[in-house]
Amino acid sequence: MSDVDLLLNTDPQFRADILEGLRGPRRAIPARWLYDERGSELFDEITRLPEYYPTRIETELLEQCRGELARQINPGAAVIEFGAGSATKTPLLLEAIAPSAYVPIDISGDYLRSSAVILQSRFPSLDVIPIEGDFTQAMTLPPTLGDAERLGFFPGSTIGNFVPRSSVNLLRHMRETLEEGAKLLIGFDRIKSTDILIPAYDDAAGVTAAFNLNLLHRINRELDGDIAIDAFVHDVRWNDMQSRIEMHLRCIRDVKFVVAGEEFAMREGESIHTENSHKYDLRGLRLLLRSGCWTPIADYSDPKDWFTLVLAEAAPIYTAP
Repeated sequence: MSDVDLLLNTDPQFRADILEGLRGPRRAIPARWLYDERGSELFDEITRLPEYYPTRIETELLEQCRGELARQINPGAAVIEFGAGSATKTPLLLEAIAPSAYVPIDISGDYLRSSAVILQSRFPSLDVIPIEGDFTQAMTLPPTLGDAERLGFFPGSTIGNFVPRSSVNLLRHMRETLEEGAKLLIGFDRIKSTDILIPAYDDAAGVTAAFNLNLLHRINRELDGDIAIDAFVHDVRWNDMQSRIEMHLRCIRDVKFVVAGEEFAMREGESIHTENSHKYDLRGLRLLLRSGCWTPIADYSDPKDWFTLVLAEAAPIYTAP
């Protein structure tokens, strides 16, 4: 395939976001583009690392609250997961509530379909309907779901990847997709010591670094780039004012490169901001949900308050007290 054919077959939104993000002056690329097939595989590895506590704790919380979820969710509900299903967390939810359908939505089509096949083999009687798409936008669900109760599932504290304005917009899009009367089970990572937070995003084995640097490999592959990968290192920072972990790709020497025919230059010390992971206290996460038109009805936290699962409801919106 020629360079021209390669560019013509590239997702135009990926191309637009990368070029806009690299033009600066503060270079930043939306975190969703970290998750091509290889990026998704690397993130799965991250979730099994000893430093990365969110998956471990959230899985334990799902096991502990499954009885309560079964009482809160009517049998035969349709589970809509915003992001391809995890091999550990999603089955726990499906086993707990016995849904009629499971609809995973994800932008990474290959990984989505692979995950859907695994879930279908484990739950052969379940109607598994994968949708390849951008879950940050409202979308139409399959008509085959009929009038089944909707339960949105957004685990992993993925909501923390979005800045507050975008988080609120996303929650509103989810409400629009799921419609009034639906419920949402969502994970939030809590504020804690940087001695715990930093290693979770900068593990000793270097898997998170490979995950971050994979974005540069993807740009080179899909946008005919010639970025010198060894000119960048994985850089993790705690931004206390914004209450978030930030991931950057920091330049360790002056570098010039071309992406999609456009020339760029970066100086030593400059960086490309690739991901945020906002952390919340209990009041903050409840306020965020209400801002997104969701009413919290139950929450479940570990004894150390490191992570919280919240069950919320798309209740009618009232404009006055």
